[in-house]
Amino acid sequence: QAQLVESGGGLVQPGGSLRLSCAASGFNLDYYAIGWFRQAPGKEREGLSCLDSDGSTYSADSVKGRFTISRDNAKNTVYLQMNSLKPDDTAVYYCAADPALFTVFRNYGSRWSGWGSIELEYWGQGTQVTVSS
Repeated sequence: QAQLVESGGGLVQPGGSLRLSCAASGFNLDYYAIGWFRQAPGKEREGLSCLDSDGSTYSADSVKGRFTISRDNAKNTVYLQMNSLKPDDTAVYYCAADPALFTVFRNYGSRWSGWGSIELEYWGQGTQVTVSS
């Protein structure tokens, strides 16, 4: 069964770091663009970062300079390194994979209202990140 599985979430103090993992099974991430998203209670889903199959990256202004997306092809896994975390970063974080995802990010940006309803080929189940002292 092809799927994405996120891990690495948890509770961290403000200013701390976490690394989220998005592991693919049943398909090869090499041919997909991978995106990270988050959704806080009562808020719309926000697109954070995207890594295209050719290595191109997109980062939302809200996380630029703090979050870094990367890929380990040997492990068929994409990561989101999150530094300088703030309480406002508290949310459920999701990864998604679709060959056209980078184009969508580039055309619509991180705050697009369609992120909550878009049909992408694969979505992970989400992992909770809580930033609190």
